[in-house]
Amino acid sequence: MDVYLDTRVSLFKSRLWPAAEVADLIDAADDALPARLERRGLGLLARGYADDDPRSLEARIVAILLDDTRVLLRPLAGAARQFMLYWIERFEVSNVKSLIRARMAGDSAAATAARLLDLGDFARLDTEALMRAEDVAELLRRLERTTYAEIVRNARLAFEESQDPFILDATLDRAYYDGLIRRARALDAGLDGLMADLIDRINLVWLLRYRFNYGLPPAQVYYLLLTSGYRLSPSLLRVLVGRDDIAAVLAGLPEALARPLAGAGTIAEIAARLERHAFDRAFKILAGGSQALVRAMAYLILREAGLRDLRGILRGRRLGLPVDDIRLAAGVA
Repeated sequence: MDVYLDTRVSLFKSRLWPAAEVADLIDAADDALPARLERRGLGLLARGYADDDPRSLEARIVAILLDDTRVLLRPLAGAARQFMLYWIERFEVSNVKSLIRARMAGDSAAATAARLLDLGDFARLDTEALMRAEDVAELLRRLERTTYAEIVRNARLAFEESQDPFILDATLDRAYYDGLIRRARALDAGLDGLMADLIDRINLVWLLRYRFNYGLPPAQVYYLLLTSGYRLSPSLLRVLVGRDDIAAVLAGLPEALARPLAGAGTIAEIAARLERHAFDRAFKILAGGSQALVRAMAYLILREAGLRDLRGILRGRRLGLPVDDIRLAAGVA
């Protein structure tokens, strides 16, 4: 298993574009862009840019990620396979959110279906049956009879109490990532570094947004966080949610998190710095020396980040945005 997976990941590394090459696409001529995407094996994005593919940019990016994951899954079995499959289930959780929003808005079945990501053989939900639910409460009850019961149950209870769509979304996210943490820790596969970077970033950004953008009280913020995390322990999170401003929260962070955030002043800057720090670790892992599964996860993280940078460029060009705005959206400013 390790030999095949290591070899495949090493071959896939060439699919990651250097940042300078990504940035060059911002200034490329319109008629040259599809050919450049094709040469990089991104025919799905090239056809979409040429209006030959009606799917959204997001749907095409997900299709590319699923194709890569399908190959990397071939040698995996047991808990390792289940972990990687669960990582992909993020996209179906996104579909769950789309179904809920559509039911809240009273959208038609056709309008709802147009918003869902096509997950092909990775799909586990009967979306047509779910779209026939009369209201959100029935939709959530139906979802509790699916493989997503673990994720949906607490979200349904929170929504019944609050009737707040934001709380429903946040509780779904928390349940999904709690499940990811449990699966990673059950593996003993050297995933702690990648997972710590991911979960600590999510936790810190959620804490700052919920507390200072949305004005939620500390107790509610703590409830919505991932308290089975890594460097941000439950006891530390209880302290941090009570801080009065962003600077005070940053002052209370452990050194491993505080170091890359020195001088950061906004939530967006904090999120971007932690993401960059995580990508640096992922590139080092991908270079070799780690277990095959860890290298495969590092590749998938970097592949998705690169595709989303491309999405920012393609979307910005289509909208005719100023070049500086496109660079910012693509993460190459």
